[in-house]
Amino acid sequence: MKEKNRINIWLLVIASSLALCLGTISCTSTKSSNETTSTDASTKPPAQSQTQNPPDFDKQRQDAEQQARPGVEKERKQAEEEAGKSLDEDAIAVIAKTQVAIDAIASNKTDKALQAIEQATGKINVLLARNPASAFIPVSVHVEVIDAAPHDSKIIKALAQQVSTTVAAKDYPAARVVLDALTSEIRVRTYSLPLAAYPDALKEAVRLLDQKKNDDASNVLLTALNTLLAVDRVTPLPLVLAREALNAAQAKSQNDKATAQTLVQTAKSEIERAKELGYAAQAPEYAALSADISSLEKQLKGKSDASAVFAKLEDKLSGFLKRQSQQERR
Repeated sequence: MKEKNRINIWLLVIASSLALCLGTISCTSTKSSNETTSTDASTKPPAQSQTQNPPDFDKQRQDAEQQARPGVEKERKQAEEEAGKSLDEDAIAVIAKTQVAIDAIASNKTDKALQAIEQATGKINVLLARNPASAFIPVSVHVEVIDAAPHDSKIIKALAQQVSTTVAAKDYPAARVVLDALTSEIRVRTYSLPLAAYPDALKEAVRLLDQKKNDDASNVLLTALNTLLAVDRVTPLPLVLAREALNAAQAKSQNDKATAQTLVQTAKSEIERAKELGYAAQAPEYAALSADISSLEKQLKGKSDASAVFAKLEDKLSGFLKRQSQQERR
């Protein structure tokens, strides 16, 4: 029975979302000051004259997103810039010095490792003095656009049922695969330094190095790096697309009402899609937006000016988007 469920899951996932995944996912990482400059593959001499550099698929996806859906790219870039403002230079330096210490231990350069840990400890002390009430300090941000979810509500519901079935069977790896196929969002993931635990890890690493237990010291530092807190903030992509469709509809509403009506229907479908995908599905805003769109559709069929309804919808949708994007998911 479990094998049959797995087959059903894969058939649904492949049928509904693989094509979308290949064409619509674009990723980018915010570059912070702790990133060391690395030699790009294109600057390295090829082993053979026939060797070609591999294509940069992430860049290709991002370029495609900019051309096909400029509103989405604008939203992603804005989210990236806002998240980047929260990064702390001293916290970034702590991470960099920890990595230097790990590399030094691997090279049997204990003195260099101790020096790096001492420098990291100094930065930690500055952070503790400057942020006595903060438990976590942001050190890295990753922003990506993921649009893997199907547009057909029937397929979305079928996938949701598969998630329930696999979770009930405690087949969590299979459930995660299906959940990935129910994703349509701009995801901002922030990694933060835990001020409470990190200083103890540095002290323990020094103690172990003094005892010539280099492997144990390295493991302590690696564990500290791997326990950075990850926090996600998510903007539902269907709501962004709905807003863009409504803006386009307003621009067409005076001279091309047929196109405006089609764009409003697109916005209505995207709002319903966001709800079906579980982006605050119980929020009362969905009912309010649906009612306003129905009112707008009636006005577009007549001769009255719909500007006031468009403005009302814009305010409600923008506010809903902002509240969604500010919620933390840990």
